[in-house]
Amino acid sequence: MSNNVKFALRSLRAHRLRTSLTMLGIIIGVAAVVVMIAVGNGARERIVEQIRSFGSNLISINPGTSVMGSVRIGSGSAPRLSEDDAVAIKAEVSGILVASPLLYARSQFTVGASNWSGHLRGVTPAYLTAREWGVTAGRELILEDESRAARVALLGATMRDKLFGKADPVGATVRIRDVPFTVIGVLERKGQSVWGDDQDDVALVPLKTARRQFVGTSRANPGMVHNITVKFADGVSAEETIAEIHDLLRQRHRLQLGREESFLVSDLAEAADVEESATRVVSMLLSAVASVSLIVGGIGIMNIMLVTVTERTREIGLRLAVGARQRNILAQFLVEAMTLALFGGILGVFFGTLAAAAIGMFARWPVVIGLSSVLLAVGFSACVGIFFGYYPARKAARLQPIEALRAE
Repeated sequence: MSNNVKFALRSLRAHRLRTSLTMLGIIIGVAAVVVMIAVGNGARERIVEQIRSFGSNLISINPGTSVMGSVRIGSGSAPRLSEDDAVAIKAEVSGILVASPLLYARSQFTVGASNWSGHLRGVTPAYLTAREWGVTAGRELILEDESRAARVALLGATMRDKLFGKADPVGATVRIRDVPFTVIGVLERKGQSVWGDDQDDVALVPLKTARRQFVGTSRANPGMVHNITVKFADGVSAEETIAEIHDLLRQRHRLQLGREESFLVSDLAEAADVEESATRVVSMLLSAVASVSLIVGGIGIMNIMLVTVTERTREIGLRLAVGARQRNILAQFLVEAMTLALFGGILGVFFGTLAAAAIGMFARWPVVIGLSSVLLAVGFSACVGIFFGYYPARKAARLQPIEALRAE
């Protein structure tokens, strides 16, 4: 075996330019596979981080659609959720840790000469528990803030940066639609959600304050809210919990059998899993496309090996004449083809790693290069060398010594 490797290396060194051009297809193929796998793994890792940042065991309840005449209005147009619904869910559905009602608004924030248009949410202290959202400075919202409708606010990291820069905002005053609020804390940085929203571009104020100052009340539904975020305990089935919430809300909203629901209940982890699955499929498709380059490189190896067999026909005949067996010739040319593919695979991993790192640096996209992906790419390239090198090696091994020695 060691002699075969020596012969293979000697033959490859004798035709350096041809060897380099032959390996080029393998190098490009392996590098493309490494880059695609790294980018795909990075995308999945990013989604996992986004899921983790949003919180675990969460169910989101939103208003459903409404119908006016024969026209169906979009999701969220039937604001029939209320604070009482959240209280009932917490009290009557098993396994619920917290049920936090929310109000949404888009507002203008002003601090001195700085201003920013961002998201405002009216929440209860339970919302921070549900989202597993801590503070990096100051304090959290407390029940007293909610009960007295205090004008206090927690700022997300992006909101803090836009309004205060590097300065400490705790204790400062920020005007929200010209209403002064005292900043009591800064939230931990969450980053983007799985839907691409900046979770840190937000200010949290007490729910009662948001209703009085920004949203107002409705006579038909004075406790109306835009969303209820529910957190359930570990070990509790999300499907069973969603079913219980469905039944409870249908009962509370007096929806008869067969009537369409006026609310939407969704498992946030399930939605994120769908996103992750889609990313995985795209990554696999891209890797399959990149693998075509490996096949093209393998065809190049076969072509060059056939040329090599033709050039060395007399050498093969001489070896067979002095006692070499067919398996020795077969092994020699298979090792030569595999060496081509293996060196090309190693160089492909090197250049693919550099390309993946460059993509991560300039595109600011996470890339994850695992040992398994490297071994897969190199192993695949070696298999390509064996597969496409077998036919030329077999052809060389089956040459008749007399005919080979007569070859010009």
